[in-house]
Amino acid sequence: MNFSIYQASHIGNRKYNQDRAAYAYSSDALLLVLADGMGGHLHGELAADLIIETFVESFGRDAQPRIADPKEFILGTMRHAHERIVNLVHDKALGNAPGSTCVAALIQDGKIYWGHAGDSRLYMLRDGAVLAKTRDHSMVQQWLEWGTISAEEARVHPQRNQITNCLGGHQDMFYMEPGEPAALQSGDVLLLGSDGLWGPFADEEFAKAFAAKSVSEALDNLVVRALERENGKSDNITGIAVRWGEGEAAHDTAQPVCHILEISTPP
Repeated sequence: MNFSIYQASHIGNRKYNQDRAAYAYSSDALLLVLADGMGGHLHGELAADLIIETFVESFGRDAQPRIADPKEFILGTMRHAHERIVNLVHDKALGNAPGSTCVAALIQDGKIYWGHAGDSRLYMLRDGAVLAKTRDHSMVQQWLEWGTISAEEARVHPQRNQITNCLGGHQDMFYMEPGEPAALQSGDVLLLGSDGLWGPFADEEFAKAFAAKSVSEALDNLVVRALERENGKSDNITGIAVRWGEGEAAHDTAQPVCHILEISTPP
C-alpha cells in the first residue's frame, strides 16, 4: 500500500487533553481511529484510551494481513469498546460511566470503510473538494437539517458541543452510524478530526488546506489556525490525515504495525 500519514494533537485552552488517536497497518489494510473523551463526563480520557486500545488490539489480532469483513470489524470493535467503557464503572468504582466520541476508518482493497458515534468527523477530500463526510450526532446538526438554523449559526451555536451519541455514558445511548464504502483514487486525502479541529472551519477550507501541501504541513497549519480562530477558548485539537496512492511512501510489513499518538499530560 502507498500512503503518507500524519497525526497531531494540541491541548488547546483546556487543562487536560482528552483526545486520542492512532493508526495501524498490515501489508493489506490500514486502520485510522480517533476518540474525543467527553469533558462533561468523569474521566473522559479513560474512555478515549480504551477505544484506541480496543481498536489497536483488534487490528493486530485480525489483520493477518486482511480483515475478513471490514464493516463488521468496525462495528464489532466499536461495540466492544463501548462495553469495556461501561464496565469501568464497576472495575474502578466510578460514579458515572465516562464517555467518548469515536470515528474509525479501514482502508482495504482500495476502498474505505468507516463508522462513527458522536461529533468527531471523517472527511474524504478529492480534487480540492469534499467528496464525503460523516454526519454529527448532535441536536445542532438536527436543527441544521430541519432548516431551523443556518450552517454559520450551527458553527457558533452555544450548544454545538452537546452530542446525542457516544461510547460509554448511558448504556442505551450508543449506536454506530456506518458510512457507505467508497473507492479511493490516487491523491485522495482522508482527514479524521475532533470537534476542536473542524469546529473553526468551513468544510471547503479543509479541501483547500491539503490541495498543495503535504499532509503533515497541512494538518499542522490547521491546528495553528484553529487555535488562533478560537482566540483563547479552544477545545483539544486532534487530527489524522492520510494521502493515498501513487507517489506516496510504500508501507509493507510482515506483521501489523501500530502508532498511537503520544498525548502529553500536564505535570
